[in-house]
Amino acid sequence: MGELDTVVLTKGVPDFREGQVSFDEDGHLERGKTPTVMNPNDKHALRAALQTRVRHGGTVSVMSMGPPGYRDVLREAMETVYADDLTLVSDREMAAADTWATAITLATAIRKRGVPDLVFAGFKTADGETGHTGPQTCWCLDMPIITHVVALDVDADEGTVRAKRLVEGDIEEVETVETSLPAFIVTDPDFEPEYRTARDRLELKSLQAETRERAAALDDDDVTVWDHAALNLDPDYIGLDGSPTIVSSVDPIPKAPAEREATMVDPQDTEAMQQVVEELTPFASTPGAAEAGGD
Repeated sequence: MGELDTVVLTKGVPDFREGQVSFDEDGHLERGKTPTVMNPNDKHALRAALQTRVRHGGTVSVMSMGPPGYRDVLREAMETVYADDLTLVSDREMAAADTWATAITLATAIRKRGVPDLVFAGFKTADGETGHTGPQTCWCLDMPIITHVVALDVDADEGTVRAKRLVEGDIEEVETVETSLPAFIVTDPDFEPEYRTARDRLELKSLQAETRERAAALDDDDVTVWDHAALNLDPDYIGLDGSPTIVSSVDPIPKAPAEREATMVDPQDTEAMQQVVEELTPFASTPGAAEAGGD
């Protein structure tokens, strides 16, 4: 089989640190008005794809569905982890899609580019937290799926992938499973990439330098953009119209109460610094430290 073609699915999620999450009157998140970052769990999926790229060569394509501003999310994926190319699936007909309508759209886009050897997705998103989109996309593609993956090895010649995964409901128990390619991998937050040889570590360093250069020079035209017409999708089956999920209500995210007061201390003020040391010393002491340390 030789080199491996991989696709990583990612999503933009509200940057809750900004405290500016916006919803419309129907309870739908207004993503165009909300600061957005790459979903943290998707970075584990991207690191798994990068590990595969280091070991076997090939390409890592990152794909997302969302508004035009998601170009920044794709750029973040390329800059912080890795990507050879980027695809954005976007137009107004896709807006307000639930996980099922999103999965139909993403699966269609994957077929349009050509089904890869491996599709990677994160465990769940930081906003919806359903964990549905990856498995539903896999169902549309009719691939075998391995979820909660914490480690994986690909045998490119045999066309198989072997993965260690956490057993459902037990974070301590790990099982090893194997399936044929093409396959769909959902990484667990506990996934850790492994680079066992000097050759792999050098290749990793080289690829990371390359991806940062690509991200720095990235223009809008460097991102492939497909709308529903390019994917030959009926608007009745995507976006809000194609979403069976109904949002009954949305609870605003409460802001932390500003109850703490801060006192500014000049490091040059010896007396003030001495008072700080005296106040913090009781919290710095560890029970049993004297016995363990001797003096």
